[in-house]
Amino acid sequence: MAQAPITAKGAARLRAELEELKSVQRPAVIAAIAEARDHGDLKENAEYHAAREQQGFIEGRIKQLESELSHSQVIDTASLNAGSRVVFGAHVVLADVNTDEEKTYQIVGDLEADIRQGMIAISSPVARALIGKNEGDSVAIEAPGGVSEYEIVEVSYRD
Repeated sequence: MAQAPITAKGAARLRAELEELKSVQRPAVIAAIAEARDHGDLKENAEYHAAREQQGFIEGRIKQLESELSHSQVIDTASLNAGSRVVFGAHVVLADVNTDEEKTYQIVGDLEADIRQGMIAISSPVARALIGKNEGDSVAIEAPGGVSEYEIVEVSYRD
């Protein structure tokens, strides 16, 4: 299995979530199950069934995070410096050619992508169109609404 790239910041965030699940949420749901068992008949005990369902979600997320972290390659984006060329971890400022509206994105691994925070997955159409381009280049990005033309205003590498 190929290793998926992830930023050091993203890996730290996933490790923190994993630690929270293991040390806080897992013991809490185990206690809730024990308390629900004390209420008697388990067939009609909604608290017990809800706690067991929650336990299943927590255990599934723990396994998912452990697997993803073990199959990922952590890349320190602060130490990367490809100059004005766009590579993994780059913070890119794009200007829409038609409206001059600017957008800022960081190209990150699939595991940590969050468009609300301006973090786009390296496998996304936008990132694939940007990789290898330089500051000042124009790029056409194909989206469901049609093709959009952008100019790369700035490329930077920071944490």
